Amino acid sequence: MAGAEGSAGRQSELEPVVSLVDVLEEDEELENEACAVLGGSDSEKCSYSQGSVKRQALYACSTCTPEGEEPAGICLACSYECHGSHKLFELYTKRNFRCDCGNSKFKNLECKLFPDKAKINSGNKYNDNFFGLYCICKRPYPDPDDEIPDEMIQCAVCEDWFHGRHLGAIPPESGDFQEMVCQACMKRCSFLWAYAAQLAVTKVSAEDDGLVLNVDGIGDLEVIKPENGDHQDSTLKEDVPERGKDAVKEVKAEQTNEPCTSSSSEPDLQTAFKNQHLNMESQAGCRLQELNAKQFLKKDTATYWPVNWRSKLCTCKDCMKMYGELDVLFLTDEYDTVLAYENKGKVDQAADRRDPLMDTLNSMDRVQQVELICEYNDLKTELKDYLKRFADEGTVVKREDIQQFFEEFQSKKRRRVDGMQYYCS
Repeated sequence: MAGAEGSAGRQSELEPVVSLVDVLEEDEELENEACAVLGGSDSEKCSYSQGSVKRQALYACSTCTPEGEEPAGICLACSYECHGSHKLFELYTKRNFRCDCGNSKFKNLECKLFPDKAKINSGNKYNDNFFGLYCICKRPYPDPDDEIPDEMIQCAVCEDWFHGRHLGAIPPESGDFQEMVCQACMKRCSFLWAYAAQLAVTKVSAEDDGLVLNVDGIGDLEVIKPENGDHQDSTLKEDVPERGKDAVKEVKAEQTNEPCTSSSSEPDLQTAFKNQHLNMESQAGCRLQELNAKQFLKKDTATYWPVNWRSKLCTCKDCMKMYGELDVLFLTDEYDTVLAYENKGKVDQAADRRDPLMDTLNSMDRVQQVELICEYNDLKTELKDYLKRFADEGTVVKREDIQQFFEEFQSKKRRRVDGMQYYCS
């Protein structure tokens, strides 16, 4: 028996111990993540009636629109109501998308929430994500054949997801940047290289001032000489096999606040001052022209951007026209960011979150309310005293200990009720 007890004791020591606080904190973290992604979307009503939604949680149904068919996306509510038993690809969030559920792309399905839809949504944009494929490697996520641990990062422009190792430049620590622009989008929107020299987390500069891109042999480098150009720098020039000085400098993201989504919050004076400064710049001249007059680098890599970098983009008439031609006007809108969407979801969820105890109390009459509060206080006091014994002894509370407590508590409650005397007058 002693040997068995010793073996059981050693096994108990080897078992990982998880405290109730750990469980609650993990549960709260998961709940906050769900609120962030889903909180900004309606889980009961199809979003079709809202038109092209600025940003929403989206899904693709592999059961209804498998690879080889036309791509289609469905809103959060339709994923529950119309495709609950189907195989779905979670697309996280997409901008300016209108729900496709039940339209002509779905051969044998009618939307239960909003059946009167147009045949197609011509404004929607699709990519390989809608068939469960991501990155330049066109692989699923999670990938059962990929044994290399790697995080996926979403491009702020095309909204595709990329493996960190396939972006041409090692990503900074996740907390050091807010958004990423992939290689292909940096080529298409090459005006961003002028801003990258000043704003990117790992700055891109041709000057030997310690703010030079990490040129570790990945990608082709091009030095752009100062020029008195205008807004024609929207396509990447042919790469030149010329190398800048090798230097590595990690630059922390500028610590500014994301635009607040709560109407009750006070305005950030510092942000307001910066925006005013940018407006004055816009009136005085084009900031992009000023940046193009300096030397900067272009590489075949992705770039990483800090919080509020979008507010630094020039918004003069010519630049806005260029953004429109490149179909990236959303870059001038800080509320387009995923972070702004997540913050809005958290605020909305916090406002809608109800206390179940208060809901129960409100449904009772006064006598029942007093009885429930007394029972709650008794439970709280006895549970606190019961757990204090374990804390004093330094022992772990097990499942059977909690079960024993509630059995004894119910037994005491029955004895109190059975011992009551009732008098009739």
